[in-house]
Amino acid sequence: MTHLDGHILTSAGFLNGRIEFDAGRIQAVAGVPVTEEAVRSSALPIVIPGFVDLHVHGGGGQDIMDGGDATVTVTQTHARFGTTSLLATTMTAPHDDLVAAFAGVASVRARPTHGVAHVLGVHLEGPYISAERLGAQPDFARRLQFAELAGLNALAPIRLITLAPEVDGHLEMIPTLIAAGYRVNLGHSGASYEQARAALDAGAHGFTHLYNAMSGFHHRQPGMVGAALAHARYGELIPDMLHSHPGAIRVALRSIAGLYCVTDSTAAAGMPDGEYRLGRQRVTRCR
Repeated sequence: MTHLDGHILTSAGFLNGRIEFDAGRIQAVAGVPVTEEAVRSSALPIVIPGFVDLHVHGGGGQDIMDGGDATVTVTQTHARFGTTSLLATTMTAPHDDLVAAFAGVASVRARPTHGVAHVLGVHLEGPYISAERLGAQPDFARRLQFAELAGLNALAPIRLITLAPEVDGHLEMIPTLIAAGYRVNLGHSGASYEQARAALDAGAHGFTHLYNAMSGFHHRQPGMVGAALAHARYGELIPDMLHSHPGAIRVALRSIAGLYCVTDSTAAAGMPDGEYRLGRQRVTRCR
């Protein structure tokens, strides 16, 4: 039996105490409550649960879309920074590229190893998005096809689908997707407030990287952002202070109870400055 002492973050707040674990599994957590002020002023280590990142494109120089063993490198890299579970996230791409990426994810899930982040499944961020709101996505957006979706899901489980509800037929497809066990986020979309609200009413769960690559807020045209702030239970946010202004982050925190942070990380995560892949795109990291 081994242990780790420090200020331990639990669902009830911080404890000054000890975690005991055996064979890599936690056996007990014990301690006395301590205030956040005391934690900040203490030299003791802070022990927090591992991160769960539901939007990961890459890391360690590899992209999920590379297929093969790329997902292994990605999961090793994210484990180094405290992520214990993640959704391998695709780019908008031709069908064959997606098949290769899913096969790589399936291979990792079939042989789990120590020292890597667990792959919960796939976040299908593309290709069922708006060609008018691609953001950093390549230009392969298309209407959702259930046959393609089922074939990909048979390779590796799709846990989350990003969907543009204004694309012809997408709004009507949401109840079927939900009934089939998929979770649906709205994103990469120019949908109006009314269209986004209808998608939520149809069963959509939340929003992909709130504020980014979606119709913005105006007091006479609230857009997708307005629908999210007014009605969403869940939503992603990239809290790097570049994708969203700190003030916008505060607005989201006050509006969405189930707001959660994601990295939306690329192959450049954990790497020095240089050029890397993002699906079929090239991106440059420079500080």
